[in-house]
Order: sequence, then C-alpha cells, then structure tokens
Amino acid sequence: MLYIIGLGLGDEQDITLKGLEAVKKCHKVYMEAYTSLLSFGLSTNGISNLEKLYGKPIILADREMVEEKAHEILAQAHHDHVGFLVVGDPFGATTHTDLVVRAKKMGIDVKIVHNASVMNAIGICGLQLYRYGETVSIPFFTETWRPDSFYEKIQRNRLMGLHTLCLLGYYLLSAL
Repeated sequence: MLYIIGLGLGDEQDITLKGLEAVKKCHKVYMEAYTSLLSFGLSTNGISNLEKLYGKPIILADREMVEEKAHEILAQAHHDHVGFLVVGDPFGATTHTDLVVRAKKMGIDVKIVHNASVMNAIGICGLQLYRYGETVSIPFFTETWRPDSFYEKIQRNRLMGLHTLCLLGYYLLSAL
C-alpha cells in the first residue's frame, strides 16, 4: 500500500488526523523534498520534530530518488505500507500524479490524504480566488538555462484581467 500524504503548509503539526493515522501504519516513510518545503526547510531540528510527532524515521526523497528511483519506493509498497509525505496537497505537482500512475500500473493500492496547499492558502492576500488565471512556475535560473515561457502566461492572464499566482522555487508571489 502506498499512502501519499499531504502535510499542509506550516510545520509538523499541520498534518491531518487521517494523515497521522496513515503515517503510523507505514513501515517506511519518505518526505518529498524538492517541489516544496515546510516552514522549517530541511533543518535537522525540523526533520527530528516530524520524526518525534509521527513516531517514525523520515527518509528525505530528492528529485533523483522520486523521479528516477521511484521503482524502489514502489517495490517496497508492493509488500509493505509506505508513506510518501508531500508539503501542501499531494496533487500540487505532477510528480506526485506520476507516482500514483506508476503504482496503479504495478497493481499497488494507493490512498491519498489531502491537505491545505498554496493554491487555496493564497486567498490570505485578499484577492478573489475566482479571479486567478493560470498559475505559473518561475524556476531558478542557471548560467546556461534561463527559461522565459512563464512570461507569456503572465501576460495572457493580465490581458484577461486575471491575477497570476507565480510559484518561485520554494516561495510564492501573487502578481496583479
């Protein structure tokens, strides 16, 4: 059984009761650590707080592990209960959908535990959620990679009189 468990947006205490029950059933628990971070980041103290509350060791899963070694996580889920912790809601990133699809193709049962995400928490800024256009991700630039595809989406939203939620790496910004 593979549990994909949303953690919410703040710290270890934002997990739902249903999520905590699922974690306690798991033999191994992974924390996806690249699409988003909890408020404490990846600090040793923050991870140990998760482990104390959840009563389990937490294995950090970086991009390589999740995208290229998913078969190892799924192989474990074929025989044991495996938890996969996600900041926010499990379906806030396509990576998590891909993991579910792979699991189902392998005949592995999957249970999803939803939680709050940046997509609904953005309402705190006072802008109407129904007035948002397409959300865009603005990745960190490197010396050799400077994508600009997000610009056209922001411009298109603006022309339609819509707000744009821009996801900036581990931070967010709402642009009018």
